[in-house]
Amino acid sequence: MKITRGLPSLPPASCPVLTIGNFDGQHLGHRALVQAVVDRAQQMNGFPMVLSFDPHPVEVLRPGYAHKFLSEDHEKIAFFEHLGIAELVILPFTKALASLTPDQFVGQVLRDGLGIRKLLVGENFVFGKGRSGTVKDLITLGIEGDFSVEPIAPVMMGQDVVSSTRIRKCLAAGDVTQGAQCLGRPYMLRGAVIPGEKRGSQLGWPTANIRLPGHRVLPADGVYATLTVFKVECLDSIAYIGKRPTFSEGERLLEVHIFDKTVQFYGEEISVHFIEGVRGDMTFVHVQDLVKQMDHDGQRAREILQDYSGKPRIPAVIQGRGL
Repeated sequence: MKITRGLPSLPPASCPVLTIGNFDGQHLGHRALVQAVVDRAQQMNGFPMVLSFDPHPVEVLRPGYAHKFLSEDHEKIAFFEHLGIAELVILPFTKALASLTPDQFVGQVLRDGLGIRKLLVGENFVFGKGRSGTVKDLITLGIEGDFSVEPIAPVMMGQDVVSSTRIRKCLAAGDVTQGAQCLGRPYMLRGAVIPGEKRGSQLGWPTANIRLPGHRVLPADGVYATLTVFKVECLDSIAYIGKRPTFSEGERLLEVHIFDKTVQFYGEEISVHFIEGVRGDMTFVHVQDLVKQMDHDGQRAREILQDYSGKPRIPAVIQGRGL
């Protein structure tokens, strides 16, 4: 897959079929939209493309707002490449770009810049200055610009639309299971293992500690059944997110215990995939009560992971990138 930063000097020669978005999280709705682009390009003997933006528009339009992300840039690239996108165009999102009216955006970026022949967007897509352009406007402007527009219906789960907002709410509530259903894979955090206080080892539960990324959406504080990927191994594990209130609150960390295996992680990067919540955060008066609860949590996590073992352990789009 080709990655182009800024508009190409010349529009692609072969029938560009495009979608537009930031695609944070790469959830099932994003997958359906990108897959539709690839399918239409094949039908038209065309060139499947994605137009995205950097930085995220909210960082420009709402300076000072601490926006949290569901994924990293390299995950997006792997996602597009896995589905068959031929070119990812990344436009710098500036105040000048944000000030373009809908017809200016279509004319300067889509028609003259990319020379698109077909555009696929979600039914509720908005664009242009003040988010004033709608899909209805796009269809009209597309006729004038010699390209067609196809609205794509949202993916539903139950009565609700699959969206990044919904996934954020699930994670904030500690419901990583429903979050995974919307994503089409377990939610994942990745980081380098840092030295800890070794309190877990003293309690019989040694952990690998990761400093939580400040730019990422985080599951609620508590205990989770997880899968931990280290190099090429996928290991059953249990993880805690929080500030360890039993020992007086400190830095919020992700602490991971690997079942039935001793692994030296210090300085290494691992990725932790959240399968199911075990319990919320708790404070214990006596350390022995905490250890008893940890033993119970560990047994519950093992049961969850045993039931999960028949399903794909780590999605191919992540596994293929060694994440």
